[in-house]
Amino acid sequence: MEFDWDNLAFALEGALDQPGIEESFEDPFAIRLLPDSPRFAVQARFFNLGMSAGGLGVVSVYRTNGKSVRVLHARAFEPEERFFYQRKLDQTLA
Repeated sequence: MEFDWDNLAFALEGALDQPGIEESFEDPFAIRLLPDSPRFAVQARFFNLGMSAGGLGVVSVYRTNGKSVRVLHARAFEPEERFFYQRKLDQTLA
């Protein structure tokens, strides 16, 4: 998967960095969501919840054309998102 990092539209904060964001997309247990809203009909925006190799949970909003991924925003997990990710992981591994 190729990433488009030109003209990044958000600031990387704390432990969040580009390699960590890319790693969260490679997480085999990552959760990918497509919002069910007419607002996103023109340019679909997807959500990815995944873990970096260093154990940082990352939530990303992105667009893709099938060849490259353009991350529009990314941040570390909130406690509720970490709980949701862990619950889905437990269900998958059960």
